[in-house]
Amino acid sequence: MWDAQATTFADSFQILRYDTRGHGQSDAPEGAYALERLGQDVIDVLNSLEIQKVNFCGLSLGGMTGMWLGINAADRIEKLTLCCTAAHVLPKDLWNTRIEQVIAQGMASITKTVLGRWFTPAFLEKDSSEVNSVRKQLQTTPSDGYAGCCAVIRDMDCRDGLPSINKPCLVISGQEDQATPPEHGKMIADGITDSIFKEIPNAAHLANIEQTDIFNQSVIEFLIQ
Repeated sequence: MWDAQATTFADSFQILRYDTRGHGQSDAPEGAYALERLGQDVIDVLNSLEIQKVNFCGLSLGGMTGMWLGINAADRIEKLTLCCTAAHVLPKDLWNTRIEQVIAQGMASITKTVLGRWFTPAFLEKDSSEVNSVRKQLQTTPSDGYAGCCAVIRDMDCRDGLPSINKPCLVISGQEDQATPPEHGKMIADGITDSIFKEIPNAAHLANIEQTDIFNQSVIEFLIQ
């Protein structure tokens, strides 16, 4: 997911990437996960590597994790980049339906719908290697892991905690994001005192993939300022 960023940022930063619980090579236990658990997973990774502070960049669920860190573990954060995310997502029934579907029918049953929300129609029509890679990642995600993370999104609410975030923060939204539209990003930025809001044109939910150059420039300028 972050290949294009890791390559670019490695010239200026040490890069640490990890698989969120339920994804990739991380464990995917059954049942609902909680945002606190995902946030503590980050702390556990940092502790195991003896890293005291990081610039944290997260997209979607990763951005929600970033908000939790900013609220609950500010001593481990230098700067926050919160991308294509929301502090609260409704309706809950949507996530309950999604959980039931992937458990009963598998990840293939939602792939087309999810990709249609993650990328703009024009980008999907290219049927690019980037889209194919994301499609493969989605289809190979464990159903239990995906469902567990859906429960995180369903249950989380960071709105009241936003004013307590006292770290420099860049909030990025994709102009055509259906999953977390720009108004969600603006609300987050309005709630964090030391924050910057950036809307990326011609991008949906995975703005870091669809508009890599604009995304990278925005994040690097924020980190080095």
